[in-house]
Amino acid sequence: MDGIDSAILTHLQRDARLTNRELARLVGIAPSTCLERVRGLRARGVITGYHAAVEPRALGRSLQALVFARLRPLSREVISGFQTYLTNLPEVLSVFVVSGDDDFVVHVAVPDIERLHAFLMDRFSARREVVGFRSSVIYLQTGSRVLTPLPDAADRD
Repeated sequence: MDGIDSAILTHLQRDARLTNRELARLVGIAPSTCLERVRGLRARGVITGYHAAVEPRALGRSLQALVFARLRPLSREVISGFQTYLTNLPEVLSVFVVSGDDDFVVHVAVPDIERLHAFLMDRFSARREVVGFRSSVIYLQTGSRVLTPLPDAADRD
């Protein structure tokens, strides 16, 4: 990764619909060079895909929450099976397998508090491997949609 690759990534994360010619102009390189750089980033697994960002509220999902779950018995098979189960649920946005007191953190988006309650009762409490769960409603979400390489420790000195 160099400065040009970082600039390409920054621009594509802000607007993945940029044409190669527009991207090349923004980065200050020839279109053919830009195309090769983007192909190289994809080949190395840095760029894994392109997608449209969607606002959950626009789809009637105005309530988001994090659900923290504990499973037993803990085994690779149980964790993998529960992860697969969760990723196939339409309410689920993200699934994280974590360390600490909880085994999973699940980001969900639903229309209202009643649907969150139904989701928890029908989807979590019905599972035998779930020995406990709790939820936290998300009031506000912020974050960067642009991921850039971190400087090496030597670069910070």
